[in-house]
Amino acid sequence: MKYGTQGPSQFTADTLQALKATLQREQAKANAKRQQSKVLLSGPLNRNFGFSGRSGARIDPGAIKVPQHPVRRQDGFAFGLHDDKLPVAGPSSSVRFVGPNMDGESRTRRAYRYMFEKVSERSEALDDKIDEFGELVKQHYNLEELGDPAASTEEEVVVVGRVTFDSESISSSVKLNEASLALESSRMMGAGARIPVRFDPGVKIRKGKAGIGGIGLFPGAMVALKGKNGGGGYFLATEILSLPPLRAAPRSMTKSEDGQSSFTMHIACGPFTSDADLEYAPWYSMLSRIKNEKPLVVLLVGPFVDSAHPLVKVGDVGATPAEMFRQHFLDPLEDYLNSAKGSIVLIVPSTRDIISDHAVYPQPEFSATLPGLDARIGLLPNPARFSLNDVSFGVSSVDVLFHLRKEEFLKRGQEVDSLPSDDIEGQTTNDPMVNSCRHLLLQRSFYPIFPAPLDLSHEVNLDVAHWDGLRLGAGAEVDTAPDVLITPSRLKHFSKVVDDTIAINPSFSMKGMFAALNYSGDAAAVPMRNRLKVELVKLD
Repeated sequence: MKYGTQGPSQFTADTLQALKATLQREQAKANAKRQQSKVLLSGPLNRNFGFSGRSGARIDPGAIKVPQHPVRRQDGFAFGLHDDKLPVAGPSSSVRFVGPNMDGESRTRRAYRYMFEKVSERSEALDDKIDEFGELVKQHYNLEELGDPAASTEEEVVVVGRVTFDSESISSSVKLNEASLALESSRMMGAGARIPVRFDPGVKIRKGKAGIGGIGLFPGAMVALKGKNGGGGYFLATEILSLPPLRAAPRSMTKSEDGQSSFTMHIACGPFTSDADLEYAPWYSMLSRIKNEKPLVVLLVGPFVDSAHPLVKVGDVGATPAEMFRQHFLDPLEDYLNSAKGSIVLIVPSTRDIISDHAVYPQPEFSATLPGLDARIGLLPNPARFSLNDVSFGVSSVDVLFHLRKEEFLKRGQEVDSLPSDDIEGQTTNDPMVNSCRHLLLQRSFYPIFPAPLDLSHEVNLDVAHWDGLRLGAGAEVDTAPDVLITPSRLKHFSKVVDDTIAINPSFSMKGMFAALNYSGDAAAVPMRNRLKVELVKLD
């Protein structure tokens, strides 16, 4: 390659050594140029510290001093030097925030490379989920073993599997119904077979909530059925066993530094501007309300710069997405935080956010390379579990409630050993929104539907191989219900009590809606739901 047509006719050991030395020299020069370009790089998404993100003034890298007290990490939180696992709000905050792990391994795991998954990884994730729920059902109902729905038996057995379409309906656009319903087992419990399900006319619903009179089924739902396969090519179910409920979150009675555990919180969800323009008028109206009331916590859920916005689609914008995000959100929020000492802001992205380079669900937090990010602005993944003082939260930007209402099939049955219903003032026992939110809690997932509805799949871009990221709980909270579940939806806004959880649909900021939450503080004798007050606010 180097000698060309005038070079030697054959390679010798000396020629190869010379070629190796030449390649090493060229590689060293290329590395030096790359290193120099890193120091000189500037711009709104600069990943280095050679320039100040705002002024563009050069900074000598050798002059940067490492602070000895809480350091500002690139994830947007203030950390102590020895606290590398659980992010907490900075020392000036009046609330104690505990969120997802922000160590390098956890961040890398959330920012996985999508579209590189193998079919075997998808099948293993789906299989593991069935086996996991099988163990939950065995413990809850004190069963020694589970049966195979595809095996013919003379006695009734309990089987656990995933609701899906039968082979004739899977390729059609028909909605799930009693005639098209099938049960898919795991490889361990039934060799992964898919068997049609038929319900006995007197089918019973065991250990469900009293007064509902049935159970909602949808593609992807984990179910436990009691019945038998008599050799007719289908499983005849005589009972539907309700899944075990989540436990209430443990209480640590954590107080902030000033000894108070009460706090106020405002929750707003995107889109934050109307389809007619990119002026963000609804968001600025809410921001004015925030500045007047000064809540200790502001939770914002994307999309912020919406890829589905008509003007963004055609490219009729006057700034880059990063500049728009900085101009309309980060700068105004920093001004607010400077005037409201002790407050923090939490930001959850959406798969429709054009400022995110990760367009599938589950989704990591926004890139931490946003220049000059304030330590009081926390970047969270989508979905996310976190806690504020003694209150645990679960939040997701996907409109899972609308998807559930579209796909759900209600199977009526006789109630047996029902659990008592909560007597909530102004809330009926058979409230459809409560039942939809209960699906998330019982299925232990922010998005339990599989596959996603074909006509809505672009809204979620579901990555099945990373189902662990969709768990409603994680770590120590893997089987505990959040105190507050935030599920923004195009359906009518609401605040509902679902068992021990308060579910909130704040609607969208573009509609002039947001939610205001007030936590009255710790009181061991008072249930958590009675210490939380939610107001759904319509801006003028």
